[in-house]
Amino acid sequence: MTLTVDQGSNGAAISVVIPVYGCDGCIEELCTRVRLALMGIGASFEIVLVDDGSPDQSWSKIVAAHEHFPEVKGIRLSRNFGQHIAISAGLAAATGNYAVVMDCDLQDPPERIPDLYAKIKEGFDIVLARRTTRSHSIGRVLGSKAYFFLMGRLSKGAFDSSLGTFSILSRKVINEFLRFNERERHYLFVLRWLGFSVGQIEYDHNERFAGRSSYSLSALIRHAFDGIFFQSTELLRWIVTAGLVFSFGGIASSLYFIISYFLHGSSPGWTSLFVMMLICTGAILVSLGVLGLYIGKIFDQVKERPLYSIDVVLERIRK
Repeated sequence: MTLTVDQGSNGAAISVVIPVYGCDGCIEELCTRVRLALMGIGASFEIVLVDDGSPDQSWSKIVAAHEHFPEVKGIRLSRNFGQHIAISAGLAAATGNYAVVMDCDLQDPPERIPDLYAKIKEGFDIVLARRTTRSHSIGRVLGSKAYFFLMGRLSKGAFDSSLGTFSILSRKVINEFLRFNERERHYLFVLRWLGFSVGQIEYDHNERFAGRSSYSLSALIRHAFDGIFFQSTELLRWIVTAGLVFSFGGIASSLYFIISYFLHGSSPGWTSLFVMMLICTGAILVSLGVLGLYIGKIFDQVKERPLYSIDVVLERIRK
């Protein structure tokens, strides 16, 4: 499924796309601060809140914000599809010449939106916000650095772990982003693949305004696995390389034992052989498991189901 949206004559100048999950305590403050930041720019704007099947009262808070603030557009997905799919749904609904993407927990300060807008007006197509400080735990920060380092090795490029989803895109980039139809997607990885001219600003990462992160340890690990396995095929090449190493190691060991037999006679070595059998069997099973994961994702993709399903849309008709 290819999603494309062209700005209409009544479209806003700036759309702010915010996926919402487990943030019912942040929405009122979020909308208030985003509106104040955008009103200072002096351009027309809209705030697109995408409820990604949130289990709390987020949707009722979005409805209240829609009734109170004329610029708020609410989209409720039929279930949880994941943050990056929710971003895609928000971008598909955005009408602005530019779209700001940010999290709902106010760790990304809305007050820096004018800086993003000023930077992209310098002629960039994408502007990313780089976190100079992090409010996450040390373990999560180190895990993020390790993950992006590994992704850089897999994709033969450098990834900056201090970059997040806080960014602004031009309409050209939005339309190109919406041409992507793969299910396993990561917002930053798609932008990196697209290319275009990229600028940066720096900001301090704030503490979460309310509630707690919906990314548990298991969810973070699953998200990391999806990125490592399904954003690049380089891992398959690593498996082939490992297989060749094991094969050459086996041939060398065979030659050693044959020569040793003729020179010294048979010698005990059942423990080492048993260990090598376990290592080789484990490597084979892991390799088959990785291949199975790739095949499973291919199966999901070829079914060509829509990326998401929308339950409700709240939007005021422009006159």
